[in-house]
Amino acid sequence: MTVLAQTGQVPSAPRVAPLQLRTAYGICRHITRKAARNFYYAFLVLPRRKRDALSAVYAFMRQADDISDDPQLTPEDKRLKLNAWLDSLHRAVAGEPTDDPVLMAVADSQRRFKIPTELLETLVYGTAMDVPWPGRQQPMADGPQVLYQTFDDLYNYCYHVASVVGLVCIYVFGYRDPAAEDLAERCGVAFQLTNIIRDVKEDAAMGRIYLPRQDLDRCGIGASMFRAPRPTLFRPLLEMEAERARQYYVSGRQLIAYVDEDSQPALWTLVEIYSRLLAKIADRNYDVFTERVCLSTGEKLRVLTKGMWRRIVS
Repeated sequence: MTVLAQTGQVPSAPRVAPLQLRTAYGICRHITRKAARNFYYAFLVLPRRKRDALSAVYAFMRQADDISDDPQLTPEDKRLKLNAWLDSLHRAVAGEPTDDPVLMAVADSQRRFKIPTELLETLVYGTAMDVPWPGRQQPMADGPQVLYQTFDDLYNYCYHVASVVGLVCIYVFGYRDPAAEDLAERCGVAFQLTNIIRDVKEDAAMGRIYLPRQDLDRCGIGASMFRAPRPTLFRPLLEMEAERARQYYVSGRQLIAYVDEDSQPALWTLVEIYSRLLAKIADRNYDVFTERVCLSTGEKLRVLTKGMWRRIVS
């Protein structure tokens, strides 16, 4: 039990030298610039304090992702490290000093923008969903493991790994109408479905199939077919998931009007980049196997320019 739970008092912020805090945020911005290929461009349109906060959140989540994806760690070691990372977060948020720049920055952002700690915890729980638990089915000899049976199951996964990111974002963006929360949840699902469609080949190589078994069966796709996929056979399946994503993108566009004006261009940029990525996949007849589909730097910069213009004229 933390001191907060025992006393009911809000923990005071630890004394951190301004230069030390600026350095911590600078490290988080570097992590985001290096790893967040799509999010980083949207962050650039934000005011500095909001850009720093989302960079801190991303760096925090990136650390958890790296633990869950580390091939050198056993599942048990991954769970132990993720639990330790959560414990470190709790101590930092409770006001204990830390030398970790990511925890220093994310704790400062959590206080500044009143981000519920439960959302940050759920970000870590979401990354842990990819870590096998004792007794969980392991990849079979005939192909990668199908992780989810129904779309409802997949939606739950998308909520934990993506929708929660959207909910954290709107705390930083600023919003007043609770309706924004449902829209942010659905927008996150759109982003994650796009990632799943794009990364089918890479995920299968790691023994994971995120597409629901019900959808695979409906399209006559077996797990063994992911070993040497024929793009034309997979098109109906991926097109089905893409249509679901398009429906959720409607919520993402509706969400723009619900966040503070200085954040609307950033959210527009993010939705535009991801929806264009999905459109590019469709333009290639859903062939995500021949080569990885992505927006070029030039394409992202053109979207960023439009987003910056929206900020100027708003």
